[in-house]
Amino acid sequence: MIQNRRFLSCSMTALVLAGAWSAATGQEYPAKAITFYVPFAAGSATDTLARSLGQGITAETKQNVVNDNRPGANGIIATQAFIRTPADGYSVLIGTNTTHAANEHLYKKIPYDPVRDFTPVTALARGGQVMIVHPRVPAKTVKEFIALAKRQSGKLTFGSGSSSSRVASELFQQMAGLKLVHVPYKSNPMAVTDLVGGHIDMMITDVVTGLPQVQAGKVRALGVSSPKRMPNVPELPTIAEAGVKGYELTFWFAAYTPAKTPPAVVARLRELFISATKSAPADKFFKTTGIEPWTTTSAELEKFQAAESAKWARVIKAAGIEPE
Repeated sequence: MIQNRRFLSCSMTALVLAGAWSAATGQEYPAKAITFYVPFAAGSATDTLARSLGQGITAETKQNVVNDNRPGANGIIATQAFIRTPADGYSVLIGTNTTHAANEHLYKKIPYDPVRDFTPVTALARGGQVMIVHPRVPAKTVKEFIALAKRQSGKLTFGSGSSSSRVASELFQQMAGLKLVHVPYKSNPMAVTDLVGGHIDMMITDVVTGLPQVQAGKVRALGVSSPKRMPNVPELPTIAEAGVKGYELTFWFAAYTPAKTPPAVVARLRELFISATKSAPADKFFKTTGIEPWTTTSAELEKFQAAESAKWARVIKAAGIEPE
């Protein structure tokens, strides 16, 4: 009952702010297409989530939502382009822990401030990753992979196309006492393509990118990075229970507008995103991927992001990654 009252209160606030904004500008929001800036390639978890939420928003507003995919540099290319757009609510960044918690600790300097340059709207979802290997790799379990990697120290490779993917693998080898060779990619789908082709040996990637290849028999799954097994693949053990005690690394998605976006627009956008997470396209996405819907207020997202930045700083330091 308390949650229902809180939701109704937030909805009423959004309606009041939207009404005030409409009166001031002479138009309702949204009055035209909205562009989602997506920091990763088509087919990635971020892209697929963005498309499903966009369909929900279009169904409610009758306005198109367009994905602008700009992969590369761990999301920096898209994020830098995004902060140059007008603060009018028609450009939204589908950000992640990569763009808003990890990058500031992976690089000595990034061309945006993850706090100052953005207005947080709401969190969107969170989930775990899957550890996959090429079929030629003889290991069928996490323990067998660890033993193999120790026998072939410095010879096995892993790919990554996001901070979540890279740090997950770096932390894995640090906690397991391994030495692997990192091969960077612009986005996880590109890395998975090379894994399928046998050009790299292993990666820990989002389930949207990795599981279809597992189900097609093109790669082998060894475990998941979440603290508990995923409901859509309950047969896969967590990496922690499969051989690396205490291992855990999850990821999240959130919506941001440029700094100084009118509060009424932010409130309306938040309302639209919350509704979209309950739409049929989003529900299908969540059920098939094991990723969980998760929304917040702007203030809650701001507080969470600060805590995540501190957490990722610790994880990156523990993994022995030096800022580039």
